[in-house]
Amino acid sequence: MRGGEGALNSPVETSDRIASLDVLRGFAVLGILVMNIQAFAMPMAAYFNPTAYGDLSGINFFTWLVGYLFVDQKFLSMFSLLFGAGICLFADRAEARSGRSASLHYRRMFYLLLFGLVHAYFLWSGDILVTYALCGLVLFFLRNRSPRTLVVIGLAVFSVASVLYIAIGLTTEFIPDKDAAEIAAVWAPDAAKIDAELLAYRSEWFAQQAQRITDTLEMHTTVLPIQILWKSAGIMLLGMACYRWHILSAVRSDVFYRYLALIGFGVGVPVVVAGAWWNFAAGWSWDRSMFLGSQFNYWGSLAMAFGYVGLAMLAVRRGWFSALQMRFAAVGRMAFTNYIAQTLICTAIFYGHGFGLFGSVDRWQQAIVVIAVWGIQLWWSPLLLRRFRYGPLEWSWRALTYWRLPRG
Repeated sequence: MRGGEGALNSPVETSDRIASLDVLRGFAVLGILVMNIQAFAMPMAAYFNPTAYGDLSGINFFTWLVGYLFVDQKFLSMFSLLFGAGICLFADRAEARSGRSASLHYRRMFYLLLFGLVHAYFLWSGDILVTYALCGLVLFFLRNRSPRTLVVIGLAVFSVASVLYIAIGLTTEFIPDKDAAEIAAVWAPDAAKIDAELLAYRSEWFAQQAQRITDTLEMHTTVLPIQILWKSAGIMLLGMACYRWHILSAVRSDVFYRYLALIGFGVGVPVVVAGAWWNFAAGWSWDRSMFLGSQFNYWGSLAMAFGYVGLAMLAVRRGWFSALQMRFAAVGRMAFTNYIAQTLICTAIFYGHGFGLFGSVDRWQQAIVVIAVWGIQLWWSPLLLRRFRYGPLEWSWRALTYWRLPRG
């Protein structure tokens, strides 16, 4: 064994973790379920366009509105910030042990990509792991840039999808009729397409595969390159800057985090509220809501993600809800396992290989499912970690990354 290789091929121990990052990660992965539950429980179009399927009145409207204003995209943005920070943290620790980190990082991202492809094509088309792995493969070389440079590049990358969507939104009248009809059919599918999706996901697992592969390919060949990759990569670069500035480790002052929360929510909430008003005023039509109307939440969610970071870091510093924080931290230490577990639980509830409730559960009832899953994960995560160092998927990912079995 070459000098330093033993140290290089050593997994990060539990004692080396930054507690505030685990709390944030747990907070984020639980919040992500609020946005994902719609895509688990209903045809995918209902997530992007709430008028495409299901009742949107009374308590269902209230449930959707709360999720849209305060959760949708906000917690995924926070998760992306943390993933970017994690790239720097992983590299710094590997380099401190052996002076090199690239081979481990790329191996780590390669296996994350494999996990993501299996998740997307065999379990659920709404996977985010493929996106994160692809971004991680590309962004690694920027990790040592100055925080200011990372912010500038991050905002520029984040803006690419926004500029594209705004450009399309301002020129929809020039889109050929045939193409416009195809876009409209994606945004608000007709009854036949909805029925086909309902039938597929209410069927047994193997019978779902044709629909799932079609949905995933559409996601990977359209939405991913046009929007999601740019958005995620941009936020990850901002997360790298936050890591370099020690924002995510709760070591900045209370005043700093208070202002971060106030500015994040003060900017983000009005922008997202304006977006909701815009889209309802436009009747959620594809030509006004799909492109221009989506930009309010696109930018407002980023601001609100920083607001949540400020609030969470203030809670960590002040010791607010310390018992709950410990549970959030446990969920965060098992974020990979808990993310996939959410898919397994929700597809078992909604898809045909389980209870087959796809398309028949109202939004307020979906909220009950979310709360139940939260309860399960807040309970089982600390329980598992009392006995084991890692969650099962974290353990597997580390074993593949380091080519050795982690302790515990």
